[in-house]
Amino acid sequence: MSAARTDAERVELANTALYEAVERGDTVAMGRLWLDDPDAEVSCVHPGWPVLRGRTEVLRSYALIMASTDYIQFFLTDVEVAVAGDTALVTCTENILSGGPSEAEGELGPLVGQLVVATNAFRRVGEEWKVWSHHGSPVLAGRDDEEEDGPEGREGADGPEGA
Repeated sequence: MSAARTDAERVELANTALYEAVERGDTVAMGRLWLDDPDAEVSCVHPGWPVLRGRTEVLRSYALIMASTDYIQFFLTDVEVAVAGDTALVTCTENILSGGPSEAEGELGPLVGQLVVATNAFRRVGEEWKVWSHHGSPVLAGRDDEEEDGPEGREGADGPEGA
């Protein structure tokens, strides 16, 4: 017999299930994972998209993403879970590997990698944790170079000479 799971462990499992549903293209599982409570409207922000509000719009967006993606796999890193009563937050980095359309039937298209930082909010419903909100933001490449050229490294950062 296995030991009882903590709330944080159950939230992390629910978070993982969200990404696994996208990987499998499983719209039925996706529908089971999201909160269905008219008093607590769900929301979602996919990278580069406007905020989507309402269960119908959110689930439609995932269905569109899954239908138009030949291959996708998530490697979650930096996963942090915080539980406060019946609400939980998960922050993580989505290391995404996806494949575009292939030129030949039965072959995988070119693979593309992307980093997205995400915050997923969950609400406890009975014994289950349901996704209440997802917000993903792309990680911009080249940030290390920009930090080296901070304000002190730019010409005129302190104003015109002799002022």
